[in-house]
Amino acid sequence: MILQLALDFATVCVALALGLCAWRLLRGPETVDRVLALDTMAVNAVALVILLGMRWGTPLLFEAALIIAMLGFVSTVGLGRYLSRGDVME
Repeated sequence: MILQLALDFATVCVALALGLCAWRLLRGPETVDRVLALDTMAVNAVALVILLGMRWGTPLLFEAALIIAMLGFVSTVGLGRYLSRGDVME
């Protein structure tokens, strides 16, 4: 009972954080703010998928969380290189 309440509360909090990051992504005054918001959204999406996997009791969502984490890391590195150098590949 208490675990279900804790999972529900954590899911609402992470969803709220995801929404606030989306707001920063749309309204960010600088490009760097938008990249950081996108990176934080990837982390929040991983947390949300893990929480849903715990709530529903399916191991498939944990594998999906790993894929989202890898894609979030690669996209953040790619955007960071593009912003600092102007190109992604040498």
